Amino acid sequence: MSASSEQLWRESLLIAKNASRYGTEAFVSFAQDDEEAEERRRLVEGVLFSHRFILTYQAALCGIVLLFTIWHWHWKFSRRRRTIFRKFHAIATYQPPNLPLINKLQPNNQTTLLVLLLLTLNLFYATYHIPLPLRANAFIWSDRAALLFVANLPWLYLLGAKNQPLKPLTGYSYEQLNFLHRRLGEWLCVLAVVHTVGMLLVWYRFFMPVGTSLWRYLAHPVVWPGVVAFACYELLYFTSLARFRQWAYEVFLASHVALQAGGLGFVYLHFWSSRPYVLVSLGVFLVDRAVFRLQVKSHSVRAELKVMEDGQTLLVSADWPLVPRWGSWWSSVLGADTGKGWRPMEHVFITVPALAARHVVQAHPFTIASAAPEPGQEHAWFNLIIRAYDGFTRDLLEYARYHSSTTVRLDGPYGSSHALEMLRASDVAVLVIGGSGIAVAYPLLWTLLHAPHYTAKGSKRRQLGLIWIVHEASHLAWIGHERLDELKAMGVNVCVPAPTSKAGRPDVRSLTRSMISDLEGKIPVSDPGIEVVVSGPDGMNRVVRNTCASLAWEGKNIDVAVEKYGW
Repeated sequence: MSASSEQLWRESLLIAKNASRYGTEAFVSFAQDDEEAEERRRLVEGVLFSHRFILTYQAALCGIVLLFTIWHWHWKFSRRRRTIFRKFHAIATYQPPNLPLINKLQPNNQTTLLVLLLLTLNLFYATYHIPLPLRANAFIWSDRAALLFVANLPWLYLLGAKNQPLKPLTGYSYEQLNFLHRRLGEWLCVLAVVHTVGMLLVWYRFFMPVGTSLWRYLAHPVVWPGVVAFACYELLYFTSLARFRQWAYEVFLASHVALQAGGLGFVYLHFWSSRPYVLVSLGVFLVDRAVFRLQVKSHSVRAELKVMEDGQTLLVSADWPLVPRWGSWWSSVLGADTGKGWRPMEHVFITVPALAARHVVQAHPFTIASAAPEPGQEHAWFNLIIRAYDGFTRDLLEYARYHSSTTVRLDGPYGSSHALEMLRASDVAVLVIGGSGIAVAYPLLWTLLHAPHYTAKGSKRRQLGLIWIVHEASHLAWIGHERLDELKAMGVNVCVPAPTSKAGRPDVRSLTRSMISDLEGKIPVSDPGIEVVVSGPDGMNRVVRNTCASLAWEGKNIDVAVEKYGW
């Protein structure tokens, strides 16, 4: 290839990248009738098609969200379901075992179906109308991968946000949406690799033969921001792996924010066509982080610290006068902080500046273990049960051994009311809890038993059951024996098997089936609605979920909600 040919190809690539701006006017420069000009014409046509085609991607994704929204609301309001639908529901609820060798946790079939739909849609948009051979059309498919990458960016940040519309629309919990966030992030890393490989092939075919070095190519003002953005998102992937999070959670927290912000900035600089998507993503990121989490939902309190009997668990307690939720139109529209109360099962992110300088910018999530304030209540009593592991929780436990109180910044509350709504609509409500998952169960039971809008007749008809599996007998002190006795006195069927440290793991499947069967027998209806909430280790969650799937297959009118307390 001659120097003049290199210049023609440089101009052609520039025209191709601007084809969506200038349309058919871009073809004027290819008036000569030769083979090379025809190839450059195909290049511009291919890129122009990609820029137009990718505009339909958002509509396709919105269509998928609409389908799952319709399914969620139809299932929610159709309490008496036909047997055939219960079979489908059983299949959707079932959660396969972990992948062999790598022992990777798998989601339930419904979530897997959604992931496969997203992957199929992305593969279609990545390959449709891509000319062959691929090596000769590297720029076209590389550009398509880049367009698909930026088209997915707003959804990546939306799925990872704590404040978003997808939870109430689809009924998906934050953990399910976060699972989709991670899978989409992995796919974007693949697209980034495809785009990078394609552009390296462009250099190898068109620029290296005329002496353009790889360094000179990568140092081009359009190219180098893309290289930095690629590094940011690939590092973001590796620091988000489960093993890395367990090994260095604090590093994960800090790098996640920094790399997200850096990646967005350099994608914006990389090329103009990415900028609308980057700005939307940045808007989601800033609204979630700056507006909600730092301004609207931030609240500092003085909290008491108490090391529990087992020596490895910390009780964080605080109380404050409640501020009416309707006191500010801003809070009524955008949400309220914990100063105005919370709902059962909601969680907060806590920051303890007194621990160390590095903890000032860190926020860690914990479920609120105390009962949610009732309507009209003027004072809030707030508890967190924190098990010490490594890093922040270990530092906080050691701090509590020498300090009885500290200032805590609360970011929240966050969470979905899906499980509470399920239990309210049930005839039989069963909660299967492992360890500190009692922080999920106790507020739910308290609300169901004490909510003022429940009639005595309705409360008497609904049967409530609690299965709480603990590792040590001392863990019962997390909420106290007197509270368990109070639950029993109010009609809750409480089952606490022998501690696993002495008796081993109980047969959770049999316990769940037995509890449901016992409570069903007390309901004077032929086809009672059964709702189960499980919160515990992944293995226990899967067993309970699949037990409910089996009961649904047998024809039971049953739903299950999994609330994970491990992050």
